[in-house]
Amino acid sequence: MKISYEEAAHVAKLARLRLEPAQADKLTVELNDILTNMDKLGQLDTEGVPPTYHALALTGAMREDAVRPSLPREQSLANAPASDGESFIVPRVI
Repeated sequence: MKISYEEAAHVAKLARLRLEPAQADKLTVELNDILTNMDKLGQLDTEGVPPTYHALALTGAMREDAVRPSLPREQSLANAPASDGESFIVPRVI
């Protein structure tokens, strides 16, 4: 085992999780499985393999800003629970 019950319980405490003993046992097993799989990945020969930053090849994720017409104020406020005709009225948060 790569991680002990006590270490798994400590990780849970750091994550501010309250676990029952059965849950801590399950966490220990799952963390050990994860670490075992990471060891397997570490054994792969990745020489010459370019780093991958994203699983999908994304192009053009960022677009140029363009000025476009927006909704008229009356239409954007039409479904507001409360407005003063100019803006949304929301509860004060303090």
